[in-house]
Amino acid sequence: MPATPAVLPKPGWRAQAAANGSAVGAGGAGRDASLFGPQRIVCLTEEPTEWLYLLGEEHRIVGISGYTVRPRRARDEKPRVSAFLSAKIDKIAELQPDCVIGFSDLQADIAAQLIRRGIQVTIYNQRSVAEIFSMMYELAAMVGKVERGLELMRGMQNRLLEIEKAAATLKRRPRVYFEEWFDPHISGIAWVSEVVGIAGGDDCFPELAAMAMGKDRIIADGGEIVRRNPDIILGSWCGRKFRPEHVVARPGWENVNAVKNHQLFEVKSAEILQPGPAVLTDGIEHVHRIIMAWADEHGADHEVSG
Repeated sequence: MPATPAVLPKPGWRAQAAANGSAVGAGGAGRDASLFGPQRIVCLTEEPTEWLYLLGEEHRIVGISGYTVRPRRARDEKPRVSAFLSAKIDKIAELQPDCVIGFSDLQADIAAQLIRRGIQVTIYNQRSVAEIFSMMYELAAMVGKVERGLELMRGMQNRLLEIEKAAATLKRRPRVYFEEWFDPHISGIAWVSEVVGIAGGDDCFPELAAMAMGKDRIIADGGEIVRRNPDIILGSWCGRKFRPEHVVARPGWENVNAVKNHQLFEVKSAEILQPGPAVLTDGIEHVHRIIMAWADEHGADHEVSG
């Protein structure tokens, strides 16, 4: 188990003033952003952890989610203090964080418990690609790494544009069904639908993508999936292993294009369901490879859809 990070004195406003070049005399000439923003951060989900590591600010992290797998070394370096819907409140308090970062209404109860203990909490609610970039910008600014954050985001944005340009050359865009859960069937959230679109596919259930809550993206009638006849099925069962053989065995699915052409693929939850750097890098790259491989083999089977 990683050791609990030592609690160091928090910088006061005078130290911050000196770091910002405000002090008169020696030490007042330079600017040091390291003293601004939270010094002891607990991340209740994976995406802020990964982003802080990419920014080179991992030393600020004193606790992480038990589901964290990106970056891998975070599990060895940081205490694990939460699941997704629950957290070790006492353990978090012992770490003396000056900011706890969480995600969405699903962590509202955790946030409320921490706030009642006087702990600063920041909850993000990013649901789209643009909102993911906004979250990353805000977090970079919070730790004084705006320029580094913008540099990293610029690289991601340029790559998204390259992928979108390559996808525009497809003779036909595949219909893609993204399955977030299997019983009941739950389709992909907004950022997943966007990623599919940028990568070259058309979401089979775009009308559901805007629904933030999983319960609002339930497809009660599996026959509707069959009727929409996806060319590709992507599965990411919220951390559980995707089983293509179970999908193939569903009654009535034998004539679905994706089943007939063996186009069923798993995309790891850490790559696609975490609304942070992963989905904008490894996640979209994975989806794009699948779609381009489909296009090479099946993309000319039908006329271009209008």
